[in-house]
Amino acid sequence: MSPIDLQVCQQDLSPAILSFYLQAEAIAVDTETMGLNPWRDRLCLVQLCDPTGNVTVIPIAQGQQEAPNLKQLLEAENILKIFHYARFDVAQLRHRLGIETQPIFCTKIASKLARTYTSSHGLKSLVQELEGVELDKTSQSSDWGNPDNLSPEQLKYASNDVFYLYSISRKLTTILQREGRWELAQQCFSCIPVIVSLDLMQYKDIFEH
Repeated sequence: MSPIDLQVCQQDLSPAILSFYLQAEAIAVDTETMGLNPWRDRLCLVQLCDPTGNVTVIPIAQGQQEAPNLKQLLEAENILKIFHYARFDVAQLRHRLGIETQPIFCTKIASKLARTYTSSHGLKSLVQELEGVELDKTSQSSDWGNPDNLSPEQLKYASNDVFYLYSISRKLTTILQREGRWELAQQCFSCIPVIVSLDLMQYKDIFEH
């Protein structure tokens, strides 16, 4: 199984694709960066996928500070935004593009609350167990900073990182509801913007003694 449709939109969503995505109940979201430090490493790509498998990859230009159509979509209160490890992506989107993403579902948090029978909560493990698909992660550590020369392997990797998130989120929700942990998960998701604020202000261990 692979993405039904892949489109590349330079620097922002086109008005037509924005209008299309605004009709969805949920949008899967991921980012690719030059590293894991948001103050040093720039945002390079934003990937989106709707529940029917339509993927859009948005290369972000060096120094770019806004993407109005993407902002409108990610701030739409009636559309759930599904991430894997939302803490990182939401921070990048806020720090680099001024986007206050809401509402949020994080499959990593959901997995940790639901799949207490394992310590493997990475996206590859989730997709393998819940979708029966082994993701190819060989392009994970690659140069995402040259949007005009993204390889087919990089585009496939970026697409797969969002393609399975909607299905995974539904299956994890079923487990959470069955085990009586769904309300707790929702409370955790609602805390993500606060945790992002602490991260961007470089606070650490603020809840420790």
